Amino acid sequence: MNAKERIARRVALELRDGDIVNLGIGLPTQVANYLPAGIDVTFQSENGFLGLGPITAADAKLVNAGGQPCGMIPGAAMFDSAFSFALIRGGHVDVCVLGSLQVDQHGSLANWMVPGKMVPGMGGAMDLVVGAKRVIIAMEHCAKNGEAKLLRRCDYPLTAVNKVSKVVTELAVFSFRDGQMFLDEISADITLDELRAKTDAAFIVSPSLQQYEGAR
Repeated sequence: MNAKERIARRVALELRDGDIVNLGIGLPTQVANYLPAGIDVTFQSENGFLGLGPITAADAKLVNAGGQPCGMIPGAAMFDSAFSFALIRGGHVDVCVLGSLQVDQHGSLANWMVPGKMVPGMGGAMDLVVGAKRVIIAMEHCAKNGEAKLLRRCDYPLTAVNKVSKVVTELAVFSFRDGQMFLDEISADITLDELRAKTDAAFIVSPSLQQYEGAR
């Protein structure tokens, strides 16, 4: 499996039965394809509905927040953007899964712009990372040029400060507790020294370090 599929499969293991989940555009949308058996979640889209369905049931007249055709499940509800963001800002979203350009060892993230490049807008990420109960970042471990994306401190404009709960890459799983970054899982394909070489952020190896679950 490729890196993105591996990440999406591992993130899906973080979702709990009954969760209200917002999936960001790009890689996070794949998470819906890998929900474990017996886990029933409701996907929320900030453009105005609860109950996103599988992409296999996509309707060209219905799109998610990223503008992609999507489906709806029985019982889904539609509403305006103001109500949608009232749900988000009111703390009613259990989990949001977002991609990111950078995450630092303090749990801050930068995912809305690259300095010097045109962007259409900041989208809903700033509201989501503050309003959601858990914030999971799903991203490849390094940028295309090989540079680290997990940093001591972000140098792109921040989306939010100290709001990330967990980061899942194709190589490892990190969590943030008490202002520190912990390595919870590491892929069998890489050594700890190799992982440190690809990670600028300082992290603590969890006493209960496990092999990366996404390999299954």
